[in-house]
Amino acid sequence: MRVLIAGASGFLGTHLTDELRRRDHQVTTLSRGAPGPGQLRWDPYAGRLDAAAVEDADVVINLAGAPTVGNPHSRRWASDLRRSRVTTTRVLAEAIASSDRKPAFLAGNAIAIYGDHGDETVNEADDSRGDSFLTQVTREWKAATQPAVDAGGRVVVLHTVPVMDRDSAPLKQLRLLFKTGLGGRLGSGQQYMPMISRRDWVDAAAFLVEHEEVDGPVNLCCVTTPTNAQFTEALAGLVNRPALAPVPAIVLKQAAGRLAPELLGSIRAVPEKLLRAGFRFADPDVRSVLRTGLGVGS
Repeated sequence: MRVLIAGASGFLGTHLTDELRRRDHQVTTLSRGAPGPGQLRWDPYAGRLDAAAVEDADVVINLAGAPTVGNPHSRRWASDLRRSRVTTTRVLAEAIASSDRKPAFLAGNAIAIYGDHGDETVNEADDSRGDSFLTQVTREWKAATQPAVDAGGRVVVLHTVPVMDRDSAPLKQLRLLFKTGLGGRLGSGQQYMPMISRRDWVDAAAFLVEHEEVDGPVNLCCVTTPTNAQFTEALAGLVNRPALAPVPAIVLKQAAGRLAPELLGSIRAVPEKLLRAGFRFADPDVRSVLRTGLGVGS
């Protein structure tokens, strides 16, 4: 397949690009800088995108967006986060809608779209609740795909959870924190905390490129979602340190600002569509996700 990717220089984009090429797909990436081999230049904020590149693609993937890691108390951080995701998605969706071939669209998004569901299991048919900052952003992010949906194209919205890998946030920072003995549960620790290993996220995204029967929202998360307390216990055990520094909810709300609802809220996500389509997870639970993410033996 011919695949066009925005956001290919990021952590997930780099690994997905490599995997798709390994599978013999022809990948072209969109770059805002000077383009190199296999790249095309675009400027989503000026609405500049080569229509021929979209017309030539079988699948368009958007993983572009400003980093989630930043100062959650900053208005500029919040504005950049929202604008970068919504704008890039809308520009690509409109280009797909205007094309003759209508390539499939895999649009990045986040599990925060569901909001706090307590201990209820959450699959792709469930509703979006609450008005936290990230939940609002994800709703707008998804709405930006509508031109491609209205045009009759295949649209897959990637409900991505935190990807656990020692080379990237959040595990990169949490590994160091827990190794110093300063790790601990967040709030009560009873909130469900969905996650996925890097290899499962990459394999799942490639699976969705290749399996045209899957569309709509798709949860990219491990099969069994742990609570924060279970995650804390597993990570502490794998780095051979006690987890004796819990963070009270009131402190977390002040420190994490706009991101506090995502740390204290609960989403017991289930990857129902991937399982139903026959995708097999290499890391189905918290312990296997963390072992793979940390690069430790079984």
